Amino acid sequence: MADATSSSTLVPHFTAKGLVRGGQRLLPVSVFVFPFGVAFGAAAIESGLTIDQAMVMSLTVFAGASQFAALDLWQTPLPFLSLALVVLAVNARHLILGAAISPYVNRLPPRHWFGALMLLSDVNFADSYQAMKEGERDAAHILGGGLVLWSVWAVSTAVGVFAGTLLGDLERFGVDVVMAAFFAALAIGMVPNMKAALPVGVACAVAILSMPILPTGWNIIAAALSGGLVGAAFPSEGKAEP
Repeated sequence: MADATSSSTLVPHFTAKGLVRGGQRLLPVSVFVFPFGVAFGAAAIESGLTIDQAMVMSLTVFAGASQFAALDLWQTPLPFLSLALVVLAVNARHLILGAAISPYVNRLPPRHWFGALMLLSDVNFADSYQAMKEGERDAAHILGGGLVLWSVWAVSTAVGVFAGTLLGDLERFGVDVVMAAFFAALAIGMVPNMKAALPVGVACAVAILSMPILPTGWNIIAAALSGGLVGAAFPSEGKAEP
């Protein structure tokens, strides 16, 4: 009986409790998203977007890096092809995120895996992927974290649209360092041994060195491919089973 119960917990599922757990885990982290949303709202208005356009973009796109990249191309008439290519380049990493988390969601009904992934971002991916390696099997955990981040992103965009220009350059507060430190801490915590650190180190080096050479976003794709190739060539021990 105990064995059956423990094995059933390994089956992916989607519940309200998982939704709450995911939201609770990322509620403290979402505070650090707020300054970036304010910065985007202010930058959007300065770039010529209307209030409605800035808000709709944050509510429907929910991709900070892509949204900031789009502002650089915002002009009349809009260069739709260039916008599409830039957004594709910046968001192509989601192919890798989706592939990494697929063992935990693919056995769910389509409505559940779509619900889990519709608000997938770097932050809730990193948190949920680590939680699932540690035994979490409720895919609603991903959506819970995503809902918290999306809500904070929307509210902070609104604040930026109406008042962000009064705050000046937000980087002087050091908020640009906070998220980088957060992801660095997560990456270190997800490396089980020194052998596994090799592909991570290669990916980091490629991302940094290719940044001034490649167009926006493509350095991340190059880093992921490089790290993946090194990881395949030198596989680490102790991989977690889904």
